[in-house]
Formats: sequence, structure tokens, C-alpha cells
Amino acid sequence: MFGIIPVMNSQRTSNFANIAYVFLDRDGVLNRSPVGAFVTCWEQFEVLPGVEQAIGQLNRSGRKVIVVTNQRGIALGLHSEADLHHMHERLAEHFAAHGAHLDAIYYCPHDNGQCHCRKPQTGMFEQAFQDFPGASAGNSVMVGDSLVDIEAASRLGMRNVFISDPAAKPRSDAARATALATACAASLLDFVQRYLG
Repeated sequence: MFGIIPVMNSQRTSNFANIAYVFLDRDGVLNRSPVGAFVTCWEQFEVLPGVEQAIGQLNRSGRKVIVVTNQRGIALGLHSEADLHHMHERLAEHFAAHGAHLDAIYYCPHDNGQCHCRKPQTGMFEQAFQDFPGASAGNSVMVGDSLVDIEAASRLGMRNVFISDPAAKPRSDAARATALATACAASLLDFVQRYLG
């Protein structure tokens, strides 16, 4: 059983100097997350402002950019894994057209309680650590817009950033995520420019 490792107060000082691996949630960080719904096809995929610039800046800095995303819509039959792969192929094309790229995408297709990969469990991160031998909790950061993103990183002792767009309706778990997070930012671009610039 995993426990949440509290981030020490001294670590809450936004010290991201040694970050070499940037883990990102997808919905709500890269693209607009529809309230109470799932993104099931590319036509519903709305890349958030500044994301291409942020990822390009991370690429140019030599950091690896890795997506870890819960995709429960597959388990619910709302879309297939083939649909998901198509969305991610189109996303890769979109980023390439802007001089940016993702180094890997990990996804969990399962429903709640069916696996150890669905965040806040840590299976996707553990797989990434195997696939990227230089990656560890100590040189990585998780950027997410929900409590499960922050909890997953905290279970590993990984620094994390809670994205909370001040223009969007606040999430019900925002206060808990903010309290647990190492840092907060308004967007991925805001985080990259403020902390990794």
C-alpha cells in the first residue's frame, strides 16, 4: 500500500533547478478538459493557449516531456484505444508543426479500482522510470490540474505543480491539491516560464 509522502516545507520553495523530466497530465494541462465529459476524438481536442510554446521551450532546454493520462473513457466504452492513438498522433503532428514534441505518452485505459496505473496510483510513472533509466522522482516534476495528479507525484516523493486557471471554474478538489502541491501555476506556460525558464 502506498502512502503519500508529504513535501517538506523547505522543498516548497519552488526549487526546480535539477529537473530533467517533466511529467504532464493531458486533459486540463495540454488541452481544455470538458466539464463532466470526456475528449473522445480529435475534433473535441482544444489545445490550451501557450502549450506549444511551453513544450518547445522544454524541448530546447533538453528536458524530456512525458504525458501520463487517465483515459477512463475507454473502459466506459466512450472511445477505443485506436481512437486514443489517433488523437495522440494528431497531437504529435500539431506539436511538430510548432517545433515541439512529446517524448512519450503513457495512458491508463482502466476504470476506477481496476489497476495500479490509474492515477493516483503510480504505475505509469514506474513504467516511465523503467523506459527512461535516467528518470527518478528526484529529477522529475509532475504538472497536473487535479488532486489525483498531485497525489500520485506525492506518493513517489516527486515535486509537483498544480495548474489552476484563474479564468476557469474551480475544481472541487482544488483546495486540497493546492495544499499538497509543491507549487501552483495558472498554466503550463506560466509554470515553465516562472520555474524552469
